[in-house]
Amino acid sequence: MLVVKNLKCEYLENPIGIDKINPRLSWQIISDKRNVKQQQFQIQVATDEEFKNIVWNMHTFSEKSIHIPYEGAPLESRMRYFYRVKVWINKEEESDWSNTCFWEMGLINTSEWKAEWISLKDQKINEDFKARAPFSCFKNFTINKDVKKAVVYVTSLGVYELYLNGKRVGEDYLTPGWTDYNYRIQYQTYEVSDLIKAKDNKLNATIGEGWYSGYLGWTKRKDTYGSKNALLLQMYIYYEDGTSEVIASDESWKEENCNILMSDIYNGEIYDAREKEEASIDSNLIIVPYPKTHLIAQENEPIRIQEEIEPLSIFKTPKGEFVLDMGQNMAGFVRFKIRGEKGQKVTLIHGEVLDKEGNFYRDNIRDAAQKVTYICSGNEEEIYEPHFTFQGFRYVKLEGFPKDIKPSNFTGVVLHSDMKPIGSFETSDKKINQLQHNILWGQKGNFIDVPTDCPQRDERLGWTGDAQIFARTACFNMNAAPFFSKWLKDLSCNQMSDGAVPFVVPDILKGTFADGIGLTTAGWGDAAVICPWTIYQCYGDENILIQQYDSMKNWINYIRNQGNDEYLWDTGLQLADWLALDNEEGSFFGATDGYLVSTAYYAYSTGIFANIAKILGKFDDYKLYNQLYASIKEAYINRFYDNEGNLTSETQTAQVISLYFDLVPEKYKERIAKRLVELIEKKNMHLDTGFLGTPYICHVLSDNGYEDVAYKLLFNTDYPSWLYQVERGATTMWEHWDSIKVDGSFWDIGMNSFNHYSYGSVGAWMYQNIGGIDMAEAGYKKSQIAPKLSEKLSYTKAALDTMYGKISVSWEIIEDKINMNVVIPHNTTSRITLPKVKNIEKIKKYIIEAYNEKRLHIDLTNGLSETYIDTDFGFEIFGDNISFEIGSGSYNFSYEYTPI
Repeated sequence: MLVVKNLKCEYLENPIGIDKINPRLSWQIISDKRNVKQQQFQIQVATDEEFKNIVWNMHTFSEKSIHIPYEGAPLESRMRYFYRVKVWINKEEESDWSNTCFWEMGLINTSEWKAEWISLKDQKINEDFKARAPFSCFKNFTINKDVKKAVVYVTSLGVYELYLNGKRVGEDYLTPGWTDYNYRIQYQTYEVSDLIKAKDNKLNATIGEGWYSGYLGWTKRKDTYGSKNALLLQMYIYYEDGTSEVIASDESWKEENCNILMSDIYNGEIYDAREKEEASIDSNLIIVPYPKTHLIAQENEPIRIQEEIEPLSIFKTPKGEFVLDMGQNMAGFVRFKIRGEKGQKVTLIHGEVLDKEGNFYRDNIRDAAQKVTYICSGNEEEIYEPHFTFQGFRYVKLEGFPKDIKPSNFTGVVLHSDMKPIGSFETSDKKINQLQHNILWGQKGNFIDVPTDCPQRDERLGWTGDAQIFARTACFNMNAAPFFSKWLKDLSCNQMSDGAVPFVVPDILKGTFADGIGLTTAGWGDAAVICPWTIYQCYGDENILIQQYDSMKNWINYIRNQGNDEYLWDTGLQLADWLALDNEEGSFFGATDGYLVSTAYYAYSTGIFANIAKILGKFDDYKLYNQLYASIKEAYINRFYDNEGNLTSETQTAQVISLYFDLVPEKYKERIAKRLVELIEKKNMHLDTGFLGTPYICHVLSDNGYEDVAYKLLFNTDYPSWLYQVERGATTMWEHWDSIKVDGSFWDIGMNSFNHYSYGSVGAWMYQNIGGIDMAEAGYKKSQIAPKLSEKLSYTKAALDTMYGKISVSWEIIEDKINMNVVIPHNTTSRITLPKVKNIEKIKKYIIEAYNEKRLHIDLTNGLSETYIDTDFGFEIFGDNISFEIGSGSYNFSYEYTPI
């Protein structure tokens, strides 16, 4: 059996409305054999499903099966292209053609937009929130011929919902999403053929403020990108007789009444369900002369409903308030059913936690109202969900509802960007499993078109530091490549002329801290380098490196131009190890020398960038920045070490980042690693790291022979630790190690989110070290399977869907044996490490004999590459571990192990 499956175009299955002129194609190979390697492939692209009109036919000898750029005839706007793939493997065994897939182009050229931006001359203002009310508009049109196909291209200045003949168009929410609208406005493409009717049809849209003109940030900034909400729509109707027609937003559209009285991302929504009189025929709509040059097709996954949660209960608090408990801290909204009197007002106020007395608590939400108000129509049962807002919450205070209303009247609707889940992780320890759950739900709650810090308070911003420390974990849980690619384009747009990268992207804080200045800092600005590098590593996508190359280079050069010494970054504001516990209680800043942190990141990013220049064949840059990296490292060692080889900053984080960023002279590595352990012991075997130290502490311990200490930190259940939050009932990650203190009180209300994924960055270590899945080559073309055992775990199961297919690793201890199952995707190889082997030579001999005798019932037989016969299978032995290289396929290893 040899099958080509899971074809993707730009990471997506059968996408429509793309505007890339050289879209990239990927596929996976399915076979019942082992050690499968692609030797050749053929791609055909045509404008018809029968492949009679082929526009590209490529047949080449290559192992490459991901990110193959289209190189055929120029692509045309609005055209659907069909493609199929076949491959040859090993000894020229040929597959059949894959199933036919397609992509469809959007509007490639700005000149193709004939529609006009339409808006209201005067939008109504909600006085309570000083917010513009959404407005609705419509267009009636008639169809007199048989329709073959209909496609609509639509966007807004604000957020929109579109309906055709009363049916919602698409499943997307909060479209067109959040970009820096000064540079880029995404449009969406929907095929609406099934919604078109013969004769009379009606298109109608509602447009709200959203991120474009609504409140953003704790400074209550408004109209960040403009003050006029507007709609832009262009629908093509193709008829069976070969003709076509365009319906576009223009002066012919009419206003109609809108039941949404107020809607805001932070503050919520007010909806009056009572019927209103029809809008006047003398429409208040106007044409807005806004440019169309910023329009781009949506490239990342849209925000969609991901799941629906039934509440646990409704209870009465000691204060007498009625509160709905969803059982899970989440981002989204509540859908509810009610039978009410006409004009009856019901309100939902959202919060994350209860106080220690069991009362509803929302002081940490600050000035974000997170409030939804619904005014009943008085009809039978009414069902409502918000349109242009989302909340971060677990608990909902109910006001105005009947006292006997049931939990079944409410549904928690989870929203986030529609990224495909690709990872799974499970152990024998329920608390560790809950930690993984919390990490994943932290990601769900904050990956809503941009990687935000939190989904609830008056912030919800794309903090660059949070994104870069969590990116690796994010890519284990979900396919985050299109998500980050889109966000990084905005980072480039927001980068300042001198190369500085702002705190948040999109940058709505410029001028907040100093007049006209967008501040930057190490660890946050380094997202410009670390995030694209992470995407390249996880998905083998060189395009992200090309896309962000100038941005990365400008960031390095910005740092180089700071201060008097081009090899040190010892100037300016440094957030450094934010929220670390090694300073006085209540301090936001950790005790680690800020300039040690900034120079360490300077070296780390420069080293990465030099490597990227080499990968892309930019050898002059490679030579220049590789030398710069060496000089920074030398300056770091001279500045931040004493004469005995000790770091001058005596903190856990200083040791951690020096080791992880390879800034420790070889002769001092053992000493610095030992000093880290001593500092942990000094804290009674607990960490005290903050945002920048925490992601790497377990990695550093594992890499330097202190796996037991890493596990100790992970399994701690008292403060400060990851499992302390689990013990306190957390269902997402917290902003602080003690967001809820031991006595039940809270951290300062000014900054205390209970859905903040940063400390969830330990998730990458869990996948790599407990699960045993890591990369040896970009995109997992070669993987590394090396689980680390703990006496506290009897089994683990981990899996990751890579671009080539699924890697899975499970191990279980049964009496005196380890049973380990591994699956390696085809067209890849892996280096597998068997841990705690009792008899190394015996198992080594066993593998060789099994291979030579081709004993297929033994799972170590025909998956080893022939090249490894000459190299003794690439065996490496260290302690009681043995590693070797192996080809694709499924394997079972069962052997006696050395007790832990």
